[in-house]
Amino acid sequence: MSETPDWLNSMAKITGTKGFTRAADEMQPWLTDWRGRYTGKALALVSPASTAEVAAIVKIAHEHSVSLVPQGGNSGMVGGATPDRKGQSVLLSLRRMNRIRDISAGDQLAVCDAGVILQNLHEALDEKSQRFPLTLGGKGSATIGGLVSTNAGGTQVLRHGTMRALVAGLEAVLPDGTIYDGLAPLKKDNRGYDLKQLLVGGEGTLGIVTAATLKTVPALIDRCVAWAGVASPQAAYKLFQFLNARESQSLEGFEIIPRSCLDAVLKHIPDTRPPLDPATSWNVLIEIVRDQSDAVDPRELAESLLAKAMDSNLISDAAIAANESQAEAFWKIRDSISEAERADGPALQHDISVPVPQMADFIAESGAKIEASFPGTEVAAFGHMGDGNVHFHVKAPPGITDPSKAREWMSHSSQTISPMVHDLVIASNGSISAEHGIGQTKRDELGRLSGDARLLTLRAIKAAIDPKNIMNPGKLVPLASSTSAS
Repeated sequence: MSETPDWLNSMAKITGTKGFTRAADEMQPWLTDWRGRYTGKALALVSPASTAEVAAIVKIAHEHSVSLVPQGGNSGMVGGATPDRKGQSVLLSLRRMNRIRDISAGDQLAVCDAGVILQNLHEALDEKSQRFPLTLGGKGSATIGGLVSTNAGGTQVLRHGTMRALVAGLEAVLPDGTIYDGLAPLKKDNRGYDLKQLLVGGEGTLGIVTAATLKTVPALIDRCVAWAGVASPQAAYKLFQFLNARESQSLEGFEIIPRSCLDAVLKHIPDTRPPLDPATSWNVLIEIVRDQSDAVDPRELAESLLAKAMDSNLISDAAIAANESQAEAFWKIRDSISEAERADGPALQHDISVPVPQMADFIAESGAKIEASFPGTEVAAFGHMGDGNVHFHVKAPPGITDPSKAREWMSHSSQTISPMVHDLVIASNGSISAEHGIGQTKRDELGRLSGDARLLTLRAIKAAIDPKNIMNPGKLVPLASSTSAS
């Protein structure tokens, strides 16, 4: 190993031996992204235990113009927390900062460090009869800082919104090492630009989120989870309109799932079974909740609404979870789709959004266009119908199972299929990133498809706040040479 620079020794002194390593075997698990698409190098892995330590490390990096790559649970989907291959960056992990600082059930607020794992926050709030209304399949590894930095969504956006709506305050370390103390949960603050909202979804390119004040809601009294069969995406949207018009305050989940995704889960995920027999071409996972004692029992509500939906020919069949175990089994199917498809073979995964009224037609029409343009591929589109978020997966043609051939197909298709998917999204007035961020995977596409106003603003903000470009360089902000849409 090369001689350690003095500035790196200074970082090591700040964190101590528990928070510093240059050992290749200790850094290796954190140098590759969750999807295995990017592997980088780093001069060191530093793991501060406090905001003061983060600030001290950033000051050193700023003084010596050293790039920092912040990382939470390393469960991102777009390579946003992976260093490049030059090996000149320092990987800064927030995982040691895992303290829940305060839970105020009466005020419905929780303050926690960036490294707190989402599932741990859920469990701590449950003890206070509160909950944080954002969940996702990776809740056992995803951290609060990562969720803030990517403006994560999850399956409860329909009722509660994304992280942007759930963050009441933030603490962060800016590129020069100064600490932004914005944890106070102000509902009104007209002091100009909202730095908090710049940091939410900023992917660590403007500063390192170290703590957040989060909005909580009362714990659920009970819930009812149902699985319904529908004929098409358009039928699913009609069902959504029907339910949302009648119970928008209790309808918390509405997920559309095609037969192909269900089949993949049943094939690869143990202890899963089809909710309906026979299975239908399209499925909807519905969750109706009660968190107020005077609200209608969710099971009675679900039974009544689904009966009316069936009478109106909106659904062909439905199964209502008999207990919490069965409810979890229904959700396990939805949460396991990405894992099942990864086991099923190579696929290009696109996290996109379109206006809610256009989602059904987009799924049906764009899927057909991609399959026609690239024979042998199969499109599996699923997601949160209530907020327009489509997980648009394009599966490789049958027979591409050899790892080298799979990598070759993925590399080639990312240059041919993905741009077409993104063009279709933009034609529908949508976004090429719904909830996972831009990272390095979509940076160039953002540059190609964005108008001049968006690009000018992104670059100007980045240059103004981080003039040395040390905060997660190469992520989110398109290079000036990127071609933009006019």
